[in-house]
Amino acid sequence: MAASPSPAGGGGAGAAHGSGPSSFAFDSGLEIKTRSVEQTLLPLVSQITTLINHKDNTKKSDKTLQAIQRVGQAVNLAVGRFVKVGEAIANENWDLKEEINIACIEAKQAGETIAALTDVSSLNRPESDGQITIFTDKTGVIKAARLLLSSVTRVLLLADRVVIKQIIRSRNKVLATMERLEKVNSFQEFVQIFSQFGNEMVEFAHLTGDRQNDLKDEKKKAKMAAARSVLEKCTMMLLTASKTCLRHPNCESAHKNKEGVFDRMKVALDKVIEIVTECKPNGESDISSISVFTGIKEFKMNIETLRENLCFQSKETLSAMLEALLERMEDFTDCAYTSHEHRERILELSAQARMELQQLVSVWIQAQSRKTKSIAEELELTILKISHNLNELKKELHSTAAQLAADLLKYHADHVVLKALKLTGVEGNLEGLAEYACKLSEQKERLVETCRLLRHVSGTEPLEITCLHAEETFQVTGQQIISAAETLTLHPSSKIAKENLDVFCEAWESQISDMSTLLREINDVFEGRRGEKYGYLSLPKPMEQAKIAKLGLRLGLLTSDANCEIEKWEDQENEMVLYGRNMSSMAYSLYLFTRGEGPLKTYQDLIHQLEVFAEEGLKLASSVQAFSKQLKDDDKLMLLLEINKFVPLCHQLQTIIKTPLQNQVFLKVDKCITKARSMMAVLVQLLSLCYKLLKKL
Repeated sequence: MAASPSPAGGGGAGAAHGSGPSSFAFDSGLEIKTRSVEQTLLPLVSQITTLINHKDNTKKSDKTLQAIQRVGQAVNLAVGRFVKVGEAIANENWDLKEEINIACIEAKQAGETIAALTDVSSLNRPESDGQITIFTDKTGVIKAARLLLSSVTRVLLLADRVVIKQIIRSRNKVLATMERLEKVNSFQEFVQIFSQFGNEMVEFAHLTGDRQNDLKDEKKKAKMAAARSVLEKCTMMLLTASKTCLRHPNCESAHKNKEGVFDRMKVALDKVIEIVTECKPNGESDISSISVFTGIKEFKMNIETLRENLCFQSKETLSAMLEALLERMEDFTDCAYTSHEHRERILELSAQARMELQQLVSVWIQAQSRKTKSIAEELELTILKISHNLNELKKELHSTAAQLAADLLKYHADHVVLKALKLTGVEGNLEGLAEYACKLSEQKERLVETCRLLRHVSGTEPLEITCLHAEETFQVTGQQIISAAETLTLHPSSKIAKENLDVFCEAWESQISDMSTLLREINDVFEGRRGEKYGYLSLPKPMEQAKIAKLGLRLGLLTSDANCEIEKWEDQENEMVLYGRNMSSMAYSLYLFTRGEGPLKTYQDLIHQLEVFAEEGLKLASSVQAFSKQLKDDDKLMLLLEINKFVPLCHQLQTIIKTPLQNQVFLKVDKCITKARSMMAVLVQLLSLCYKLLKKL
């Protein structure tokens, strides 16, 4: 994503994959191989089509004959690889085995037929007389090519069903473990179940990540990205919210906070299944229908059809479309945060649009009865005038939303209210809590309203979905911060309640950062630049980003395992605990970097953090070594064995950091994150073992 699982259940690097022939890693590999062979096959089939369409009188030179034979052999070899993958899928999925095997047999037959008919290298020799080839049996080649395409398509569709079943099974496992986590009553039991949950979430993340990359529909891809983002962030929230509930079982706000996380995760899991199965719940509306920019685009298209067909639309339809469009613009004019100047300008342009439509209708009626050049020119002029008006409206609406968002982001840059809530919490100040909870609620409503306006002017369906996701995130996270702050205020000395509030505040800050990127992308689209990606300043390729994000997810979950172990220690000032906590905090920053978030913005930031991380690891090892001197021989040996695993990893990380890799930034980041992940897996084991040995002493 092989060390043995840690006492906290964190597991080693390979823990998430499972073992045996039906494990996630094996199935995912099959999907990748299938896709790879498909990409090889289809261009070859295209070449066969070219061969079929060649002119009969084309000179059959030895070079031409060799080329034809090479294509036929390449197709047959590719079909052979494809069939092997298909048969492997069939053996793992008994319910589809017969269908897949039949399609594989047909593909194999088609491949062999194509190879035989393109075996033309000896065609210019006398002994080839009477040989059936592509030149004498075009129909045979055409039939074989069609059969090949048909059978390959059937295997791919069946393989797709297998992938969908895997995702559904994985979701069901996650849901079942979540139900157990909801009911757990002891901290030790929670740690064990959460470890299993973490592994299941990693598997689900891998499956859905591959699916997201394969989706051709950008709208579905954006929905999947939003749902997966919720699940990833909520995994961290679920840990601290559940621990807070266990520590304060009679605290109503703690239970409310935890229930909010579970509810949001269940909705996101359902959303993923809805996307992969393409089954929409009854009554779901398409959000594109409520976008002002989409409405303007559709209205302009309908008006412009009048140039070609005066009877294409009715006057009533166009009037109704404009009124519906202007009604949606009330989101801007009714918004309490819209400036007076912007509101007046939007209302002025709206009134002008109504007048110009009336003028258009008047000319339109004349044009239907008088087919003169002057009327046609007047119609064209009125169409241009109303189109210009709509473009001006778009500019004004975009300016309104973008300015509101920019001002709001600037205002929230220092997160004053969040800092105040944390302070009132540790002080146990209930009056202060009420004051700042009210301020956060006001900020939340303003952010939600701004996201709604941004959605209207986003310009593309994927960005509309991202705006909707931001709107929902602010709405939910705002309430959860307040419940987490209330819990801390009621229990001001609780370290876990403080940690929980920190996690929710980080989620809020992260969404503010995402909103800044979203605003830049909306501006780029409006100005004709198709939105650059700003998240990874040193990893420009999307596939690199996706791979690093997968590596980071396991690292993020290991920080949770480490925090669980640290939480057990009664002496929180113990040197081993302090070093362990520092490493866990730094590992969490590394995890955030893999998502394009957090304090590490550039490659150099990352390398510096990794240097400090390795140094902190060596300090921890020295502290653990000093502790080992207090132990009996057997216990000492057991602990030294763990130290001997840990120290080389620290040195290896330092070596990777110092090794120059010109123009291979991704490779170096990949190696560093992988090594840091291995260090965290051993760290979890070390902390657990030290805790047990200390208790024994």
